[in-house]
Amino acid sequence: MDVVTSGTVLGARPTDGPDQVSAILGSDFAENSLSDHSMWRDYGLVEFAWVRESPDHPWAGHHFSVQVHRLSYGGGGGGGHIVNEAIRERYGRFDRHLRSDKLQRLLGNRGVCLEDVPDANGPAFSLHWQPASQVSVMVLRKRERERTRRRGTLLIGDVCRISSSVTAEQVVWNRARYG
Repeated sequence: MDVVTSGTVLGARPTDGPDQVSAILGSDFAENSLSDHSMWRDYGLVEFAWVRESPDHPWAGHHFSVQVHRLSYGGGGGGGHIVNEAIRERYGRFDRHLRSDKLQRLLGNRGVCLEDVPDANGPAFSLHWQPASQVSVMVLRKRERERTRRRGTLLIGDVCRISSSVTAEQVVWNRARYG
């Protein structure tokens, strides 16, 4: 819930560099890159992404995503190896599912509301936005086709992903495009 209200992960901002994020989340990550211009680090439940103009330029923070759907895979109970140690130390055990109605109720108790935003992934998913933190929350709304997974299952109403930074301009564009 703090991610939605603060727009940070344990204080790590989406604009922070790789070293700053690793100082907060630790050195246990998988580093991925598709080119010399983009990179992301997978810290289990959380991924941070960076971009740069060229290999001679420093990395600039682009966004983070909390891959909430990964909790449904379990991993030893309470999030196990999926939840980064620093996050687990701060918040303890995690349920296998984060229900959207529970998240919205907890946010409402703090006076924080999420706005509905049309999205390309609808109607299977719904997108919600918190303007002050510029964080979006994607929720599973319906299954387009039934898939059997070996492990882990998302339920209708589960939060799939929490992402930053979603600007007001992006929300306006989504509303114009997907109305």
